Amino acid sequence: MIAPTLSATDGEGSRHRHVDVRIPPLGLPGLLRMPEMAAGLIIFAHGSGSSRFSPRNNHVADALGRAGFATLLFDLLLSDEEADRRNVFDIPVLARRVCHAIDWAAAASLVTGLPIGLFGASTGSAAALSAAAERPESVAAIVSRGGRPDLALAVLDKVEAPTLLLVGSRDGEVLRLNQLAYARLRQPKRLQVIAGASHLFTEPGTLDMVINAATGWFRRFCTRPEDGKGSG
Repeated sequence: MIAPTLSATDGEGSRHRHVDVRIPPLGLPGLLRMPEMAAGLIIFAHGSGSSRFSPRNNHVADALGRAGFATLLFDLLLSDEEADRRNVFDIPVLARRVCHAIDWAAAASLVTGLPIGLFGASTGSAAALSAAAERPESVAAIVSRGGRPDLALAVLDKVEAPTLLLVGSRDGEVLRLNQLAYARLRQPKRLQVIAGASHLFTEPGTLDMVINAATGWFRRFCTRPEDGKGSG
């Protein structure tokens, strides 16, 4: 196990810590944001061509941190793997990397005992859902933003975690694919269409709608029982 090291404190003083981590066994680099009293841990699975530095995912992570959640953004691929575009669509490999992050979180002293949620974007959503099917006892909730859950269609009936699918109203083909995947998911589940949003949610206010919906979902399904907000 590779221990996390403290690297920085954000602009809100001691209330949040930024911790650089390495996810074994490959040493994938990640950034853990820790509020003082975390209600849960949200692990991000980014989409094709992105990384732990994704501006949209970091914006969502900052907001979830203000809502009391720890967040982990990490690179699903090593730098030499990113050069081969086939790797960014290799869902089994990406899902295995998400499982590594889940296993790391279960043992890391900073976050041990926190309910784990997954936030996936684009192809990362398929990786998150596939990982949840592999680790049903470890994943409390899932949120997908502009995702491709259809790429995990074969395992969706094995996903036990409550799942929220968020899709832009202007992202027609992806919306159709999400509707297809939604039919295969177990309850509780929700498909929410974000009005006026395209695939990347760059339109003013649309990413804030994603944040509000994701925060509500994680508060409902991914908080410690003693907080009085989790579903149990």
